[in-house]
Amino acid sequence: MKEETSAIHVAPWMHVITPGGGVPLDELLPASGSVYVARLNGQEMPDEISAFHHFSEVLKFPNYFGWNWNAFYDCVRDLEWLATESRILIIESAESALSEDSDARKLFFKSLWRAGKRWSYTKRPEGVTLTKLSIVLSCDRDSASTLARYFEEWKEQANW
Repeated sequence: MKEETSAIHVAPWMHVITPGGGVPLDELLPASGSVYVARLNGQEMPDEISAFHHFSEVLKFPNYFGWNWNAFYDCVRDLEWLATESRILIIESAESALSEDSDARKLFFKSLWRAGKRWSYTKRPEGVTLTKLSIVLSCDRDSASTLARYFEEWKEQANW
């Protein structure tokens, strides 16, 4: 985990930032090609249904989206219907996402982590990890370290 004044880079696909902070564009944008940027607000997703609704709307989930966590992960892991080479998902007020349900909150962030990892690949022979899905979680300073710890714990688990 590389920590700067206002950004925590947990993995090549996962960034936690605080107000006034940011992630250098060269870490998010590909060298060339098209990019789809989706912006969501955690304050508008206090529960599962609102989270599914907002993601479905902004990421244009297909009609067969099943409105459950497995279907959510499947859609975020796929995203092939977005005719673009790379995707950037920005969640503002990420600390407020699914604030009414701690179990759903864990499933939400775990699904995003897994999807980001799925979209990543290692460039050979350089050995650099690149990604076609960057997830930027914008939150207050206190929440930034808590979110980063979640991801660090998941990263260390054997099944990740």
